[in-house]
Amino acid sequence: MDDDLRITPKLRLAAWELSERFIRASGPGGQNVNKVSSAVQLRWNLEASALPADVKARFRRRYRARLTQEGDIIIEARQHRHQAQNRAEARTRLAGMIREVAEPPKPRKPTRPTQGSVRRRLKAKKVRGEVKALRGRIESDD
Repeated sequence: MDDDLRITPKLRLAAWELSERFIRASGPGGQNVNKVSSAVQLRWNLEASALPADVKARFRRRYRARLTQEGDIIIEARQHRHQAQNRAEARTRLAGMIREVAEPPKPRKPTRPTQGSVRRRLKAKKVRGEVKALRGRIESDD
């Protein structure tokens, strides 16, 4: 229970839902990078998760480009030298992604345009129409 990922006070991911793989990081770092598997690859399957269906749907819609065909989201963290820091960063990023979609969006209340904006729009349309009317063929008086 202590390895669960807490997203909100009421929402959490069980530890069994997360799969971590430690890999060697790329880039600068010399011998440390070449010898130590400090980067973490966090994998979480959206479909097998115990999240509520509405949160899953919003997550799927928001992050569909990042989901694999199996419905997994893969987060790689390789910024830090220490495995524990990279692991914490990957979990924090996943929790942030889920937190983003956890709250349902506020429904949009349709509003009417102001009288001033309607007047400005109609005036702009009239001016534009006059400009286009001047583009016509010029008739000769002969």
